[in-house]
Amino acid sequence: MAADTHAFLRELLSIPGPSSFEAAPARHWRAEAARVTPNIRADVAGNSYATLEGSGGPSIMLAGHIDEIGLIVSYIDDQGYLSFDGIGGWDSQVFVGQRVTVLGRAGEVTGVVGKKAIHLMKPEERDKVSKIEDLWVDIGVASREEAERHVRIGDAGVLATPLVEFPNGRLVSRSLDNRIGAYVVLEALRLLGASAATVTAVATTREEIAYGGGGARSSAVDIAPHAALVVDVTHATDYPALDKRRHGDCRLGGGPVIARGASVSNVVFEMLVEAAEAEKIPYIIQAASRDTHTDAEAIFNAHRGVATGLVSVPLRYMHSPNEMVALEDIDRTAALLAAFCRRVGPATDFIPR
Repeated sequence: MAADTHAFLRELLSIPGPSSFEAAPARHWRAEAARVTPNIRADVAGNSYATLEGSGGPSIMLAGHIDEIGLIVSYIDDQGYLSFDGIGGWDSQVFVGQRVTVLGRAGEVTGVVGKKAIHLMKPEERDKVSKIEDLWVDIGVASREEAERHVRIGDAGVLATPLVEFPNGRLVSRSLDNRIGAYVVLEALRLLGASAATVTAVATTREEIAYGGGGARSSAVDIAPHAALVVDVTHATDYPALDKRRHGDCRLGGGPVIARGASVSNVVFEMLVEAAEAEKIPYIIQAASRDTHTDAEAIFNAHRGVATGLVSVPLRYMHSPNEMVALEDIDRTAALLAAFCRRVGPATDFIPR
């Protein structure tokens, strides 16, 4: 990973952008993409596109969603406390005791998640799981009127945790799911440089709440690619208390994880494996018996159908403020995508036969 792209990754991770509120990180992504290709645009759904024109080959879409989980202000009481709901899938216990950044009227507003202190709880309350409706955000104001000068109903936010670099090339941050997917598809475009295929990297929106397909579906319909590679994260199973017989053997530093089954094209899967082996990129195979719970579901059946592959980066502690990845896995995933695209030519047939 080059120093300048590493700096870009750190900046991208630090910018709040929950689902439906991704404009700020998307702007930063497009500014960086302009260093790779002049063919940059955005659409009404907030998706961002960067295209390298090919020399007559098929069209390939590289999709990584740029949104993250977050919270949204749902009510402001007379004392100025903010009730909130989660954006995306949360373990409500994660909110307890956290600081938050709310994207307010005039800029970012810092708050803390409040909960009744354990000293004030009845014995039967202490063993209960905290629910979001039992929590609130305190921004230090004294009234609803004062609070409304800073925030309003529908403002979004994220947990306020800084990025930290750990030993052995481990990166710890919120928003790794899946800001690194948006990073990887752009980095793959940078590594590719030129190819027979026309390759479009897309930073898609609303994946964490994509019950109807989110930005991935509309962008796939827009591009109408012959093939697509979706980049997301997947659960690392290399920490205590996980059953590998149930969840597979996926570890940090093991390389990109290539999905097989569900919404994945077997043709694309085999091409990814061939590319990884030719480039000596270590990889892991992951079985997907049903949905992959990624943008692959939104893309593979868009317009007339898209030959779709799913490549994931192993990640620990998903949907928490301290997600962890290995930088070498990010690098290898970008290299694999670029290698795949180089192998696609005018005669490439994505139809299973």
